[in-house]
Amino acid sequence: MTQNVYQHQDSKGREENANRARMLISCPDRPGIVAAVSQFLYEKGANILQSDQYTTDPASGMFFMRIAFDLGSLEQNLPALQEDFARIADRFEMRWSVYRAVRRKRLAIFVSREDHCLLELLWQWQAGDLDAEISMVVSNHDDMRGLVESFGIPFHHIPVTPETKAEAERRQLELTAGKVDLVILARYMQIITPKFIEHFTNRIINIHHSFLPAFVGGKPYHQAYDRGVKLIGATAHYVTAELDAGPIIEQDVQRVSHRNNVDELKRMGRHIERIVLARAVKWHIEDRLVVYQNKTVAFI
Repeated sequence: MTQNVYQHQDSKGREENANRARMLISCPDRPGIVAAVSQFLYEKGANILQSDQYTTDPASGMFFMRIAFDLGSLEQNLPALQEDFARIADRFEMRWSVYRAVRRKRLAIFVSREDHCLLELLWQWQAGDLDAEISMVVSNHDDMRGLVESFGIPFHHIPVTPETKAEAERRQLELTAGKVDLVILARYMQIITPKFIEHFTNRIINIHHSFLPAFVGGKPYHQAYDRGVKLIGATAHYVTAELDAGPIIEQDVQRVSHRNNVDELKRMGRHIERIVLARAVKWHIEDRLVVYQNKTVAFI
């Protein structure tokens, strides 16, 4: 019964989004950008549902915009709209993309032995709160197979050792390249190489167990306890070749005190990690993020 209700809600949602698109724009700031984009969509018969913009400096900065709109027979009309919009984009030196809301992004979740971030994503996906397709879960351990397969999601066990790392990465790329839109490192305890990252520029999200760049390396909660911290947190960021230095998407914290031991810090930290990672993934799949100079502009 629950599954039938979910399928009905899912079908209804996809029908509502059939003619909906989202446009992301970044360009040097100057007068007339909003007017030009709005007038163009009006002339194409589109109905603007939401428009958000941000400028780093009105005089000489960068301008960012997210605009959601409905357009009748979108699937048929979108190619012509994109072709015609290119003229406006050239005039304003825009970097831009248009995404159909009905086209769900395909996710690959990488995980090791800790299950809390994976479970949060699976629960939100099952509830319909994460509007995406989880294409696969990839792990360097076999521990999560039963859990993942109980959700009807393919599970791939690819062991990683120093001797087999190159072959493991080759198999990971074979599974994912051109087949998924976003890779999520849900406490995946392996270094991702630049070769892999090249295939998914600004499309790999990692969760880090602190406010970056604090407490890098092993046993972060032991480090935090030894330093007597008063706040613990988590950071979700895009992955770049520089370890834990990619554009930050979302962060959160919880206040702690000298009364909290290491196990309590870990428990609270896991909760923050789950929520922060799920938010970052949701914003990405809803086309709410623009990357600029190792930062993100988040239209939330």
